[in-house]
Amino acid sequence: MADKDPELPDREFGWWDMFVHEDDDARADGDWAHDERSVLLGFLSDRRLTLEMKCSGLDAKQMARQSVPPSDLSLLGIVQHLTSVENYWIQQVVLGLEGQRLYEDGDGNDLAFAVEADQEMVESAWANWREEVAKTTAAIGAITDMGQMAKAQAMPIREILVHLIREYAQHMGHADLLRERIDGRVGQ
Repeated sequence: MADKDPELPDREFGWWDMFVHEDDDARADGDWAHDERSVLLGFLSDRRLTLEMKCSGLDAKQMARQSVPPSDLSLLGIVQHLTSVENYWIQQVVLGLEGQRLYEDGDGNDLAFAVEADQEMVESAWANWREEVAKTTAAIGAITDMGQMAKAQAMPIREILVHLIREYAQHMGHADLLRERIDGRVGQ
């Protein structure tokens, strides 16, 4: 086993191999009704809660800390990226609303990962994320058939929800590593 780098934090576990004790975990982890809507929305909700858990207790500098050069990956960037993902798939694809994608400039360049260690930027990112989550919740709540096609693309709502779950799950793996590098808190 290689010697530990003294610049890195010690690994920290809240319970066995998890960063929070199971009694403090707000996620349902399968404890929902077993119909299509409940399962899809349950998994999406759990991934959103995981994002919040991964970022809890961090200051602006920690949220903006990038993984390893040359990557611009950071927890703050992930929050902004997932905000953009929710906005695009629900507002533009499902509802067919026009508009520029969030965290994108006029030339189509993705700015979600262009972050600074600024508390206002962090607060704005979380406010935008919560707003998009609320919009998604309202839009999907008004849809009764998960096989219904989105307005802007010939794609069923269930497939879009699976895509959102996949996006969150993919980035929670990144968030695990980022958080562990920041303060040693091991992900789950």
